[in-house]
Formats: sequence, C-alpha cells, structure tokens
Amino acid sequence: MKVLFAILGLTALLAASDGAALFKKCAACHGANGEKKALGKSHVIKNMSHDEIVSALKGYQDGTYGAAMKALMKGQVATLKDADIEAIADYIKK
Repeated sequence: MKVLFAILGLTALLAASDGAALFKKCAACHGANGEKKALGKSHVIKNMSHDEIVSALKGYQDGTYGAAMKALMKGQVATLKDADIEAIADYIKK
C-alpha cells in the first residue's frame, strides 16, 4: 500500500507543471526575469500581477487579448493547459 501511494505521489509530482521550464520559451523575448518589453512592444510582465498574467495568457489563447503581438502570442500559448498558465504566472511572480 505504501508503494502505491509513493507511486501515485511521484506521478502527480511529475505531472505538475514546471513554471521555470515553461518560462524558458518566454525568456527569449521577455528576458530571464520578465524584465523586458518583448520586441519593444509588450508590457513588462514582471510588473503584472498573477491574475493579469493568467488573464493575458488565456486571452491570447482565445483571441480576446493583445494588440501588436496578438498573432505571435496566440501561437506561443496555444498548447498551454490551465495548470501550465498558472505555473508560469507563479514562476514570474516569485
């Protein structure tokens, strides 16, 4: 029984989204700490709240958010799950 719980716990841990790993893709444009305006056009994401980051990423996914970078960002976030978005927002705010 202990082995079963250990396996289930490890599986859940491995399935959890890793914000640091997910953010690596973002860092190329937004900077290692989210300190840059991506391509000189975006918000500085480190200054955004957790909820603003989540809202923006989900908005890029459904096409309700963004201006100049809307089309580019839609492709970047298309495959993110809600847990991934939360993990990225948590990582940026740490």
